[in-house]
Amino acid sequence: MAIARLGAIALDSDDPKRLAGFYRELLDLEVLVESEELVALRARGVMITFERVENYRPPDWPGDSVPKQLHLDLFVEDLDAAEAAALAIEASKPATQPKPDEWRVLLDPAGHPFCLVVPETTG
Repeated sequence: MAIARLGAIALDSDDPKRLAGFYRELLDLEVLVESEELVALRARGVMITFERVENYRPPDWPGDSVPKQLHLDLFVEDLDAAEAAALAIEASKPATQPKPDEWRVLLDPAGHPFCLVVPETTG
C-alpha cells in the first residue's frame, strides 16, 4: 500500500505568476489558485525522472547556498502516520518545519526536500 500519492510538483520562482503563465500557455493548464505568492495549475499525467548527476550536491534546505530547485507535495491522509512511514524507509526530517500542523518537510535519501500534505490544507 502506498504511503502517499503525488499531489504536486512545485517549482521555485521569484515571479510565480509569470512562471505559471508560461506553463499554463505552454501546456494548456487550468488555473486553480492564484496569488502573489502561489499559483496552482491543474495538469493530467505527471512524469518524474530521477537521473544520476556527476558531482551531485544535495540542496541545503532551508538554506540557499544550494537551492532545492523544486520539491514534491505528496498528499496523505494522516501527517503523523505518513511521516513515521517515510522515516522508516530512509527519509530524514530537518529541524526547520514552517507549518508542521499543515505540512511536514522531509528529505529523501539524496537530500531532496518533499512535503507531506493533507489535501484540505492546500490552497
